[in-house]
Amino acid sequence: MEYVKANIEAWNKRTNIHICSSFYDVEGFEAGNTSLCEIELAELQNVENKHFLHLQCHFGLDTLSWARKGAIVTGVDFSPKSIQQAIKLSRKLDVKASFVCSDVYEYNSIRNGKKFDVVFTSYGAICWLPCLNQWAKTVANCLKQGGMFYMVEFHPFNDFIDGESYFHSINPQVSDEATYTENDKGEKSKIFTWSHPVSNVVNALINEGLTIKYFNEFDFSPYNCFKGLVENEPGRYYKKYGEQSIPLVYSLCAIKNT
Repeated sequence: MEYVKANIEAWNKRTNIHICSSFYDVEGFEAGNTSLCEIELAELQNVENKHFLHLQCHFGLDTLSWARKGAIVTGVDFSPKSIQQAIKLSRKLDVKASFVCSDVYEYNSIRNGKKFDVVFTSYGAICWLPCLNQWAKTVANCLKQGGMFYMVEFHPFNDFIDGESYFHSINPQVSDEATYTENDKGEKSKIFTWSHPVSNVVNALINEGLTIKYFNEFDFSPYNCFKGLVENEPGRYYKKYGEQSIPLVYSLCAIKNT
C-alpha cells in the first residue's frame, strides 16, 4: 500500500534526525535519564517483572525506560531504521529488550501466541493507523486474561482547532511535512495520517471485550511540538482557545477480563 511505504520511508528518515536531536536527548538517556513523562509515570506503576508490549515504539527510548523499571519488554515498530537503532541502543546500554520490526496489524499474526501483562502505546501513535478496529483487535489478542492496556495520546481536539478534521475518514490526510524536532532542517516527507475521535478509540476497545478502567484528560502537553504552546510550568506546555484552556492529552486504561 502506498501509505505504508511512504510512512515507513518518512520514519526511517526521521529516525536519523531524531537520534541527534535535543528533543529526544539520547545522550541524557544514555546517562540514565528516563524518556517517560509525568502522566504515564504517575498512572502506570508496578511494571516490574511484567511482560510488557510497546506498540509503535519508534527507536525504543520509552521501551527501554520501562525495562529500566523492571519490565520484560518487547517493542514493535514498522520502521526498520527505528528498530535497528533500538537494538543498537539496547546492546550499548546493556538493557535487556526484544524489538520486532512489524506493522501493528501484522504483529498479531507473527507473535506466535505470545501474551502480555501490559500493552502500551503513547503520544502520536494512532494517527498513523487507518483502522482502529484492527488495532484494538491486536491489543486484545496480545493481552493475557486480566492484562492491562494503557495509552497516553495527544488529544484530537487540538488538531480540530488547528483546522484538521476531528472525525475519522477512510481517506487519509496527505501532507508534505518536516519532522517535529528542533534539528529538522526543513527536510520534508510525504506522510499519510488519520484522525480518530476519542469515541472511536473507546468503542474499538470495548468491542474487543476490554473494560475501560479510567479515562483522563489533561490541559497540557509534556512536549513542545504543536503551534501556540506556552510553557507555563516546567515540562508542561499549554494552549488557549480564546480565553479557555483546551485538552491536549488524554490517557486511558482498559482491562481484558475474558
